[in-house]
Amino acid sequence: MRSATSVGLSGLAWAITGVRPIWMGSEPSERQRIYFANHASHGDFILLSACLSEQQRQRTRAVAAADYWGKSRLRRFIAEDMLSSVLIHRTWTEPADNPINAMLAVLDQGDSLILFPEGTRNMTDEPLTRFRSGLYNLAVMRPEVELIPCWIENMSRVLPKGHFLPVPLLCRVVFGPPVAVGNGEDRHDFLKRAHAALLALQLRPRGNRK
Repeated sequence: MRSATSVGLSGLAWAITGVRPIWMGSEPSERQRIYFANHASHGDFILLSACLSEQQRQRTRAVAAADYWGKSRLRRFIAEDMLSSVLIHRTWTEPADNPINAMLAVLDQGDSLILFPEGTRNMTDEPLTRFRSGLYNLAVMRPEVELIPCWIENMSRVLPKGHFLPVPLLCRVVFGPPVAVGNGEDRHDFLKRAHAALLALQLRPRGNRK
């Protein structure tokens, strides 16, 4: 089911948005990666996945909130069975529910991740809200996995909050240069730098994106 769903959703994303992947400082690759992106729509990870090769899509799983996607059997079926998402608990008290454990388990299986380090959809007027610590923790604990910033353009207008039918609009996903934790770099400094690296992709003039 996952393969058929992946192909179908990818084709639908291309048909509705004409999505254009733009590689700025990184290239398509089959290596294991964590793609970290801005988040303003439930369709973000579908659009990003559509920009990957079929082989890479089969090995890339999006991180999603269990408190939303696990609320009903239907939502859980869509998230886990159809989309193979990794459901995490954003608020947790038991060590077994620690989101890092779930994400590390996926990485240790050899799969890649799509991660939204803002933690939830950005409904503010700011282009990008602050990052939570998960990205840093993963980077420190699995330094061999490449971190790729990805700026998703226009998806919040294609599938706004509260809407179920997409609006046809052109979209782009800009893939930036890899980032990594520097020697001795602390969490605050790394997250600030990763935040700036992602935001810079949105700020690049269109004429410079080739």
